[in-house]
Amino acid sequence: MRDLRARCEWDAAQTHESLRPYLLEEAHEVDDAIKGGDDRQLREELGDLLLQVLFHSVLAEERGAFTFQDVADGFIGKMKARHPHLYGDGERTPWEQQKARKRESLVDGLPVELPSLHRAYRLQDRAAGVGFDWPDVAGPLEKVDEELGEVRAELAAQPPRPGPGPVYDSAHERLEGELGDLLFAVVNLCRKAGVHPALALDRANGKFVRRFRGVEEKAKARGMDVRTAGLAALDGLWDEVKREEV
Repeated sequence: MRDLRARCEWDAAQTHESLRPYLLEEAHEVDDAIKGGDDRQLREELGDLLLQVLFHSVLAEERGAFTFQDVADGFIGKMKARHPHLYGDGERTPWEQQKARKRESLVDGLPVELPSLHRAYRLQDRAAGVGFDWPDVAGPLEKVDEELGEVRAELAAQPPRPGPGPVYDSAHERLEGELGDLLFAVVNLCRKAGVHPALALDRANGKFVRRFRGVEEKAKARGMDVRTAGLAALDGLWDEVKREEV
């Protein structure tokens, strides 16, 4: 990486800021390789992600801020601190409880650009680290029921208006708020059940895509146009696809 910085015009021109999009892209490509179960692709994408770590480390080294060795040393120190029962005489303590002792606020160090689903999960996880949590899934289940009831009440009071898009008025804001509360409660239920909501939603998205492709294939085989077939016909094809999955 140092050699590239010295002899390649493109590498020499890069900065921490200019590399931000590539860091995010490479992280997503690693995630895609994991979801696809492709070890060859995963190995390659992890190399690309490592390149980003090395690139930023060399840029920092050039500024006299820190080196890659500092990055590695910091990582080792952090891992030992997180496992005092393995690297010392300390007691085993949940990580969020350890971090909570050092934070002044729940949101300290939490990136604002995190995807909303993961951000909700991390906020709840951090709150649990200071004891703000239900003991089991019963509490979150009741909360989901409560929030769903409030959504039903809001929809009954102000049914969605027909038209090409939502009307952004006070009624819409109340509905948006209630639906947001419902989603937040479902995320908490996932957390207490030991399921990450983002992974659960990924699985649901994949299932929907797989089934709807099946609907499209059946419709095409029968000379149907999915755009004009109507809900009843599409629903029937959907049920066929589901039965074939069993």
